[in-house]
Amino acid sequence: MLRKLQSAPSAGLAIDAEPASGRKPVPLHRRALRSGPVQLGGGALAVLVLVALFAPWLGTIDPTAIDPASSNLLPGTRAEFMSLAGDTFQHLFLMGSDSLGRDIWSRVLYGTRVSLTVGIAVAVLAVAGGILVGLAAGYFRRLDGVLMRTMDGLMAIPGILFAITLVAAWGASVVTLVVAIAIPEIPRVARLLRSVVLTIREEPYVEAAIALDTPPLKVLLRHILPNAIAPLIVQGTYICASAILVEAILSFLGVGMPVDIPTWGSIMAEGRIQFTQYPHNVLFPGAFLAATVLAVNILGDGLRDTLDPKFSKRGT
Repeated sequence: MLRKLQSAPSAGLAIDAEPASGRKPVPLHRRALRSGPVQLGGGALAVLVLVALFAPWLGTIDPTAIDPASSNLLPGTRAEFMSLAGDTFQHLFLMGSDSLGRDIWSRVLYGTRVSLTVGIAVAVLAVAGGILVGLAAGYFRRLDGVLMRTMDGLMAIPGILFAITLVAAWGASVVTLVVAIAIPEIPRVARLLRSVVLTIREEPYVEAAIALDTPPLKVLLRHILPNAIAPLIVQGTYICASAILVEAILSFLGVGMPVDIPTWGSIMAEGRIQFTQYPHNVLFPGAFLAATVLAVNILGDGLRDTLDPKFSKRGT
């Protein structure tokens, strides 16, 4: 009789471990790599990352170099260009030039660096801050009210207005821009994680760990946070796309990056005056901006469909 009781749990676990079809379940990371949206969005984003990394070699010319004799050239025009050192050489303007004779192709490539750096940095910083606040608010009931009311106060401030104020106070720089965009995104991550923590906290394995006097930090890091990674990854992709758009808007308004650093927003802002005569000054950086945001959003949708149990498909 004792042997039967001891063998019952193992038999039950064996049945649960194997699906009815007899196949082993596919791990989440492999299922994500097989997803069409993840492959499409991730592939496009990987190409943009390579473009950003190899911008000095792909650009072939200094994006800040000015040559008034080469101003307002149409895309595909080959003309003489005078460098800052005074050397003259033949140069192919793939995307034309702006009113100051700067190469749009080189400026767009270097703008990819800025946009991706800001987007990824904002996503990491916002998710990190949201994790700290969300875990504390969801697990420690005494801190819940204070932290969430603080987050509600931050959400009441328009993100663009907050970023403009912070940049005006601290000066235009990459660090200032990342912090200014990330702070308004922290409450969204915190509220999402808090709701997940409140659900996971009632699970039997978490209650068992608490009953065994497991330190709260160990419970949070070992039992709760690993089960909340999936929605955080998805939320991080959406924050990255939003940060790229906000950075472009701020640069377009002239309160983003310093004027000597080319960004997609500043390129479009400089070309909007002559848009009717030379639309390439706006269309090319706008196309790169739209493609980047679209790729990040497609990647986020694919990860959501794969990692979120409500959207994931069985039998893959």
